[in-house]
Amino acid sequence: MNNILLFPIITPILGSILIFFLRSQRTVKIVGIITTLFTLFLSIILWILFDNLFIYPQFVIKLTWIPLSNFQPKLGIDGLSLFFIILSTAILPICLMASLQGIKKQIKEFFICFLILESLLILVFSSLDLFLFYLFFEGVLIPMFLIIGVWGSRERKIRAGYYFFLYTLIGSVLMLLGIIWIYFMTGTTDLIILYQLKFTEFEQILLWLAFFSSFAVKVPMIPFHIWLPEAHVESPTAGSLMLAGVLLKLGTYGFLRFSIPLFPIASIYFSPFIYTLSLIGIIYGSLTTLRQVDLKKIIAYSSVAHMGFVTLGIFALNIQSIEGSILLMISHGIVSPALFLLVGILYDRYHSRLLYYYSGLVHIMPLFSVFFVFFTMANISLPGTSSFIGEFLSLLGVYQSNSSVAIIATTGIILGAAYALWLCNRIIFGVLKVRHVNYIGDITMREFVLLFILSLATVLIGIYPNLFFSAMHTSVSYLLTELY
Repeated sequence: MNNILLFPIITPILGSILIFFLRSQRTVKIVGIITTLFTLFLSIILWILFDNLFIYPQFVIKLTWIPLSNFQPKLGIDGLSLFFIILSTAILPICLMASLQGIKKQIKEFFICFLILESLLILVFSSLDLFLFYLFFEGVLIPMFLIIGVWGSRERKIRAGYYFFLYTLIGSVLMLLGIIWIYFMTGTTDLIILYQLKFTEFEQILLWLAFFSSFAVKVPMIPFHIWLPEAHVESPTAGSLMLAGVLLKLGTYGFLRFSIPLFPIASIYFSPFIYTLSLIGIIYGSLTTLRQVDLKKIIAYSSVAHMGFVTLGIFALNIQSIEGSILLMISHGIVSPALFLLVGILYDRYHSRLLYYYSGLVHIMPLFSVFFVFFTMANISLPGTSSFIGEFLSLLGVYQSNSSVAIIATTGIILGAAYALWLCNRIIFGVLKVRHVNYIGDITMREFVLLFILSLATVLIGIYPNLFFSAMHTSVSYLLTELY
């Protein structure tokens, strides 16, 4: 039973090896999509077999074959990591299916990069060892750098790739030093053992700052967000889907997995600092979004604001806020990729992402307009959608911890509604621009299926969130026992 976790890890690797030897582009696409769908099926099997009441990691695998006597890392999952693995395996087939027509060069290499990225993400979320986590956490940069730099859509793609690579790599240097220091002090990097050890208050503060330098860049938090809009704008549609859907969650997952349980005193000590950065991110991200004219930058800056709510909830340090933050991350991993997919559909047809080229699309693209309005409403946390539950619980938990912070954070909801409704009204309604009189067509059947699946997931989480809370509740409760 334990070895079942190996299958979703190995499947994408085997699929990439098979694709390497294929010559037909059509066969490459079929094998790539089947591989990701099968990996998704395996991750759902993990969910079905998952014991909601067990507080310790499940499906644990000991990597005894590594030839180091003091280093035998483990893989395993709990309620914190389960849904991030499912989210990763769910977004991958959507990325590949969304790219069937848009990617024209080096298709084999494109699919291999995504399959390797999928394996690395599953390994990141299932690592129960500090060094192993760091290895895969940084390994994710390589395929993503190639996706941006090789298949990016504009001339600044190389610069955007280096922005992404260097910002996130440099931010992780201090975390590596912290991991090395922990190993020399304790003799282990095993997370389960480290949870039982207690660092002094001064050690916790230094180590918390070292880990924060890495996770804050990945979220990204203000002022470490510079790489995000550039990477989104220059990425292909599939790259933007992965960035918004999964990669932004690596930093917040790191806070939950490492910063809070390993350094509880420092997490409480620095919570006002996180509150401040998060509030600045919410308000700054929302106001900056109102000033953008590039459709991808609008959604990218809105992600900065949404992740501000997530970090607020995490460091409110109570069960409502943390569970709300996890659900908000899952929701953002569905809604934001859907919006990027819609922008990609427009770009594929009209080869522009500038806002003032679009108006009155409801007249020629009614199905597109329905989905755009729906995901806009989900993006501003309309009741009945997934974002509402997560955002409401996050703010409720923050209010219990600090009512002033919660009241200030609610201004982000108002600003979010302002930029989202403004964007929706500008693109969908109004007079049809002359540029679009030459009718190209509404969304295709393939695009409809992808958007319909994402909309179903959004509604499912919105009307039945307990399906997710039941699996994460025990792990979140156990996490908080380290604090109180």
